[in-house]
Amino acid sequence: MIMADAEPRPTPVGGSGNDLMLRVGSALVLAPLAIGVAYLGGWIFAAFWGVAAVVVMWEWTTLVSGDDRRSVLMTGIVAVALAVALAASSVGAVDHLRDLRFAAAPIVLVMGMLACAAIAPRERGFWVAAGVPYAGAMGLAPIVLRSDPEFGFVAMVFLFAVVWVTDIAAYFVGRAIGGPKLAPRLSPNKTWSGAIGGLGGAVLAAVLIVKVSGTGSLLAAILIAIALSIVAQIGDLLESAIKRRFGAKDAGSLIPGHGGLMDRLDGFVTAAVLACLIGLAHGGIHAPARGLLVW
Repeated sequence: MIMADAEPRPTPVGGSGNDLMLRVGSALVLAPLAIGVAYLGGWIFAAFWGVAAVVVMWEWTTLVSGDDRRSVLMTGIVAVALAVALAASSVGAVDHLRDLRFAAAPIVLVMGMLACAAIAPRERGFWVAAGVPYAGAMGLAPIVLRSDPEFGFVAMVFLFAVVWVTDIAAYFVGRAIGGPKLAPRLSPNKTWSGAIGGLGGAVLAAVLIVKVSGTGSLLAAILIAIALSIVAQIGDLLESAIKRRFGAKDAGSLIPGHGGLMDRLDGFVTAAVLACLIGLAHGGIHAPARGLLVW
């Protein structure tokens, strides 16, 4: 999410040290911020991820829509912002409309996706429309997980730890060992050694979180960490494929040494969606974090 890429990007000779320092400096600011906001929860947390979702919608649309993007950009942003607001208004609510607002959020995203597809240039309609559920998931999945008052914060720390350690371990193991490429056509710097190293790091992170927090089954946490790590790495490759499709190195330039917010959250969004789906399937809408962690 916020930490280093799973594999290093090519850098000019003599520039890798500066690039790494920028990444470390940005991570030292952003990681504590994300954890602190998760601890506070409530509207602050919802606003944080709502802003992130809107920024990702803007970066995605800028990347895929070409020069004429004003109308589709505004349509996508309105859909994402409204969906996040509906989900956020349900957090902590006890009225009979709470579940209805939660259910309405993904419906709004579908409507926004269809609207963007209708007004975008025909050759780019699919790509423009796909940004709405992608950015919307960025906001909705963390809000749903954190809405669990008992286990929401621990679930977010678990998710952060798995995704971040996957990235960090993959980066350094890949640099140290190298070897066969994971997906050379999509991301030529990623290796199988890095992917396996990231997977191992995710498992260790999950075990540590479960031991420290005293929640859940160790075996379940390991299996979930493996699934989340794999999905996070797939999300990283997916974004690499999209950038390659549209001839871009980065989705943006918001974060020094990291590119755009979409570049930092590529693995997080796919892992967050899977974590949310597991939690909802096992714990229901009223206890999604418990459903993720407690088996």
